[in-house]
Amino acid sequence: MFFYRRRTGLRLFGEVMGMAPFRLRLSQAKMVIKGDEDVPKSIIGLSSLKQLHPRVSPKLWRGKFYIQKAVIISNLYNHTQTPIENGWSVERTQIRDFRGKQLTYDSHNGTDFAIPVGTAVYTAAAGKVVAIKSDFHRGGLKVFIDHGQGLLTSYNHLAKAIVSIGDVVARGQQIAISGYSGIDGAMTYMLGIPHVHFNVWLNGLSVDPFSIEGEVSLWNSGWMPTPATDGVSNFEPTMFDAKKVANGIAHCKNETVRKALEDIEGEYFQAMHLLIEQNYFPTRFNKIIHLYDQSFSRKPMLDLPFSAKDFDKCLFIDEFYQAKFPRIYKRKYAVKLETSAKPKSV
Repeated sequence: MFFYRRRTGLRLFGEVMGMAPFRLRLSQAKMVIKGDEDVPKSIIGLSSLKQLHPRVSPKLWRGKFYIQKAVIISNLYNHTQTPIENGWSVERTQIRDFRGKQLTYDSHNGTDFAIPVGTAVYTAAAGKVVAIKSDFHRGGLKVFIDHGQGLLTSYNHLAKAIVSIGDVVARGQQIAISGYSGIDGAMTYMLGIPHVHFNVWLNGLSVDPFSIEGEVSLWNSGWMPTPATDGVSNFEPTMFDAKKVANGIAHCKNETVRKALEDIEGEYFQAMHLLIEQNYFPTRFNKIIHLYDQSFSRKPMLDLPFSAKDFDKCLFIDEFYQAKFPRIYKRKYAVKLETSAKPKSV
């Protein structure tokens, strides 16, 4: 669409939605619907419709703010996730975010920062770019950064990456331009809310950067993240146990994936790709192996992955609806769920 590119500087289908090359994306989309030999199909139901935000989304799709200079947090990490062996679920049956509320869905393992398409994305801490992947069925275009001390982050649904694998980046350095790439954006154009899905792994496990009671927040600013201002570039890459990495690869059931992991040059990058594969497709492994040679504690290390020039506040979309549109809030976030569970520390 010419007019869309003129407005945002991005190609709608090829970059924002990440639909090129089309045949590859079509085959990846089928995996969501049908699954494959070792990855179950995704679970989608009527409650999944609550992920749509027709009041807020259109402006963000057009590259405009809905609330001036505000990052809207549209989903949080679910502390009561359903078993991934059953399939990636976008239903809302067993959910609880770090506040004890319902701003999440069954399999959600990250934080969704809703921002205008075409927004500059920055690294949350100094580190090394260890992988750039484009999977239409799992988060679209993604950049992965190792921050040392067992901490890895990813930035998903991007339109463009402006860094390369092996680059060392400073805190608050631009790494990408946002879009809504992946099947999520393609299926929900103008209704689904464009966002950067932000994943955090500590000791190889997915964790919530926000803290529940008794935990330490991973945000430098405490309870709510703010943009970086210092540009620190010092960091030490995380070290792995080579024997554990070899054992982890050996436990991969998928011959094609196992061979691809074995062929990666350099133990460090091989370990990082294995860790990513274990987390995105755990059902491809007979056993998940802990890869680090030690364990690391939670501590403040991360900032909001956007610029202070572009944003000056964060807000939770459920609290915004509660204050401005109470009927929407009640319909989406004040409902009795089929299953109730208490949050647990990861």
